[in-house]
This record gives sequence, C-alpha cells and structure tokens, in this order.
Amino acid sequence: MKGKFIVLEGIDGCGKTTQINELYKWLPKSGLINKNATLIKTREPGGSILGREIRDMILNNNKSNSPSILTELLLYSADRAEHISKVILPALQNGNWIISDRFSGSTLAYQGYGREISIDIIKKLENIVCQNIKPDLTIFLEISPEESILRRKNKVADRIESEGLEFLKKVNHGFKLIALENNWEIIKASEDLTSIAQQIQKSLINKFSLNK
Repeated sequence: MKGKFIVLEGIDGCGKTTQINELYKWLPKSGLINKNATLIKTREPGGSILGREIRDMILNNNKSNSPSILTELLLYSADRAEHISKVILPALQNGNWIISDRFSGSTLAYQGYGREISIDIIKKLENIVCQNIKPDLTIFLEISPEESILRRKNKVADRIESEGLEFLKKVNHGFKLIALENNWEIIKASEDLTSIAQQIQKSLINKFSLNK
C-alpha cells in the first residue's frame, strides 16, 4: 500500500515547525496510519544528507558568497531532486507516511513570486525534478507578512528571511494564489496553537479517514 505525503507551507514564522511537531506526535495515535507504517518528518531544503549541505549554501548569510537568483533556484531544485530520490519516493513505496516542512509550492512562492523568476520556467523545472510526486495533502498556514516579521524579531534571520517586508509581501501573495489554484487546505495561523493543531488534525481525518 502506497504511503501518504503531507506538506505544510507558508511564509517564515507561520508556525510550520511547531505544527509539524504536534502532528508528528498525534498521527501515530490517530488511527489513520497502518500499524506497520513508519511516520517520517522531513523538511526542505535539507531533507537528505546532501540536502543539508545544500541548505547551508542557500541560507548562509555570507553576503560575499551569496548565490545569484538563478543559482538559488537550481540549488533548491537539486535539493528537492535528492530529497525525492533518497527520502520521499522510497518511503512512499514502502507504505510509510511523510510530513514535510515545505515542498515545491515554496519554490513557486519564493523564487517565482518573490524573486520574479518566470513561473513557467519554474513549473517546467519542477516537472523534471518531482518525478510525478505530489503531496496527498498540502496545508497552507496563513499569516500576514507583518506578523511574520514580528514573530521573528528575536531570531537571527537566515539569508532568505533577511529579504524584508516587501519581498515577503510578494511571497505571501504568491502562496495565496498557489493555494487557491491547487486546492490546498488554508488555515489561519494567527490563532492559538491548540486551535491550529485541531484544525490540521480535522483536515487529515477528513482526507484520510477510512470511515468517512
């Protein structure tokens, strides 16, 4: 039996990591996963061994060695290709479940709408990279760019997080369009953590319950 692939998306500071950790604790007790299946928690960039090295290259704040916009796109694509080949595809083929912090939607939002690289070029590249792998469910945790910056005010920003409010506004606009176009589950992430977690759980029950 093929496994399930769940992705959480959203701008920086939306709470993806927190909610993935909550989901990781809840899912094994939910009754949704086959008892013989393994639950895997991963992320992009950096979900594979090579990907962790690529992540350091992409997010490093050393301005003297920042990649060009095109190089940045190709690094994300290389990370995803390795992630799919070494982690995601084998897991799904073995009937395991995967929760990922970001996937191809982030590339469209950040490099397409944020960096203003051609959406058509990015989609063609993703068709090659993704090997027909698509999430079974993508959840978009929506917050405003202003709230994103406020939440991260005491955190050391990486290179992408340092781009500022106007860049983040473009990315957030992109996420909203992508979410609507692809029928993602949209959850307001400005609510309390428990409420958000419960809404995510309800989304999974509605999507994957055998008794629905």
